[in-house]
This record gives sequence, C-alpha cells and structure tokens, in this order.
Amino acid sequence: MAPGKRASQADIAAKLGVSVSTVSRALANEIGISDAVRGEVQRVARMMGYKSKHPPAGIRLDKRALALVPINSAVGNLASFYYDIVGGMRAQADALGLVLDVRLVNEDLVTLDFVRRQVAKTGANGLILAGIDPDDALAQWVQDNDLTLVLANGSDPQMRFSSVCPANFYGAYLATQHLIDAGHRKILHYTYRHRPTILQRRRGFEAAIAANPGTEGIVVISNEHTSKDLLSDLLDGKYDVTAVFCWNDGIAVTMVESLLGQDSPMRPGFSIIGFDDLPIAGMASPRLSTVRVDREALGRGVVRLLANRLDGELAVQQLEIGVSLIDGETVHQPI
Repeated sequence: MAPGKRASQADIAAKLGVSVSTVSRALANEIGISDAVRGEVQRVARMMGYKSKHPPAGIRLDKRALALVPINSAVGNLASFYYDIVGGMRAQADALGLVLDVRLVNEDLVTLDFVRRQVAKTGANGLILAGIDPDDALAQWVQDNDLTLVLANGSDPQMRFSSVCPANFYGAYLATQHLIDAGHRKILHYTYRHRPTILQRRRGFEAAIAANPGTEGIVVISNEHTSKDLLSDLLDGKYDVTAVFCWNDGIAVTMVESLLGQDSPMRPGFSIIGFDDLPIAGMASPRLSTVRVDREALGRGVVRLLANRLDGELAVQQLEIGVSLIDGETVHQPI
C-alpha cells in the first residue's frame, strides 16, 4: 500500500488472500462468516488503520483482553496497589464494552509458553501485564503475532509497547525536594535495582540533589543490602544522613518505629518519606509522609490505551499518571 494512502477493503483482502466480499461481510458482522475469519479480518483492518462504516453492535469480538497480575504483589505489601489498579481496569472495561479476564499469576512462571497458552485459552487479542516486564522472547512473540500489549505500572524503554505508570521521576523529585526544603542536606535513597519504573524514581532523586548545591545524596540498593541491614546501619550512624527516601511505602513503614518512635536514638529531626500512599502509610504511627499515586486512574488509563490500539491506533503511547505529595508526620526539620 502506498504511503499516505488510506486502507481499503481490497487492501485487506489482498493481505489476507480472501475476497473483498468476505472482508466486507466480516467487517459488517454478517452471518455466514466464521468467528476466526471475522476476527482475523478485523485484526488486519485495525493494523492497517482501516475505518469501518459498520460500527459493531454490543461487545466486539475483537475486544477481549487478558490481564496478568503478579500474585506476590497482589497478596503482599503491594496488595492494595494492584487491587486498585484492577478495579480501575474493570470499571473502564465495562464502560467500553471490553471483555477483561484478570488472572493472578506467579511472576516467575510468566514465560512465553505460559502466556501463549493463556492467550489461546481465553481467546484474547489484547494483553495487559501489570507490574511484569516482558522478556525479549515474549516481546518478540507479541510483535510477531500482532497481539496488543499494554504495560500497567510498567514502561518499555525500547518503546515497542504502550504503557501507563505513575510520574515516577517527578514524584521522586517532589519527595526529595520536600526533604531539602525541610532543611536536610544529606539524604539517603533506598531503591531497587531492576525495574525501569523504579529506576525513574532514582533518577528523580538524583536530579533533585543535583539541582540543590550543597546537598549530598547517597543511594543504597536493596538487591545488595536488605532493609534490616540498612536499618541497623542507620541506627549505627554509618551513613551520617538525616533523612531517608524509600522507593515504596512498604519499606518505609518498617523503619518508622525504629527511626522515629519515642525510644529511637534518631529522634528528633530525622525524616522518612515513602512513595505510593498505600493504606499502610496512613496506619503508621506517626503517619508516613509519602507521594500519592492515583492507582484507579492508572488502571483506567491502561484499558483506554488498549481499546484505542484495538480500534486501530498505531502509535505507541507512554502515559504517566500525575502524583501528589502527602505531607504526613515523618518529615521534620533536622536538628
């Protein structure tokens, strides 16, 4: 097809090796066309950017998505994080007439063969990976089979797939600047090594440190130092810092009592700030200062991007959901 030319039914027919009449009947959802042929015609029509004059009635056969959610995150400290994301996805799917099948999975078992079986079993041509980064084999299979993939709470640095995640860089910058504005000049950031989304939080921290002369930042990576070891080192004065910014609330809350409790040797003046504003942040005593993520909005955004792709949108889009600072009770002026 020549560049700039709008796709026609003849173009779709030529690509699939079927008649124009078959294409026309499949796009119009007429009887006498098998579900397999109808689905393939509609898939290729989307891929080529064809706009049908026959809007489908009710739920479209080609709008069926499978969402895989890591079970460790769904039942651990991040349970409420993914519960809210799934809630947002389901609400948006209902609004758009998209069939959404949500499955809890062991992240270690999310291999190419596993995903291939799940997709075949559900008949999905849309896939959502929530907090799961596809490996190269899975990414290539998705592309080779024209499967629509959107990452929830993830990002693809190679920009092969659309994604929705919090504004991690700016949220981390906001948290770090809040500590600096409170008077802290030597701040430790406790982070996790691998995921691209978490790397953006580290970059936001480092950018805020660099933007404030006279401020020093120290990075400690959880893959190399457990939170228990870090807490022991902080209490021993190893890092000589007055504030800690943790990459998530779950880690931050485990340190609140030891570092800010009535009997802590770090009081007064020490500060802790987290990220996500999970329910445990509000349960902590004192209330954890953190960065709030609108998790339901994240879920809604994922399904909107998926639906747009299924309707023929070809551009890869990376959507960031804005965050806000929750000024709790764990940020103090250093003494």
